[in-house]
Amino acid sequence: MSLDYSPHFKRQYKKLPLTMRNLAKKKLEIFRANPFDNVLKTHKLHGILDGFWAFSVDSHYRIVFDFVSDDTARLHRIGDHTIYQ
Repeated sequence: MSLDYSPHFKRQYKKLPLTMRNLAKKKLEIFRANPFDNVLKTHKLHGILDGFWAFSVDSHYRIVFDFVSDDTARLHRIGDHTIYQ
């Protein structure tokens, strides 16, 4: 799976603590191999984010994305649950 990073995602990612950036890199490697790996807890979003998906970086942080094609995902946001607002 190839990944496309939105400018908003890149800005949020740079603001994360180093330990969270390192954990996010590991989760993105898993995501790249299998977006629906059970470790990620990938799930569809509803409401204003209908059409988007999210997966867990840890118990507090999530990555919001959508599928651009069968083999490409665009990452939109990374952060705690406030990213859903």
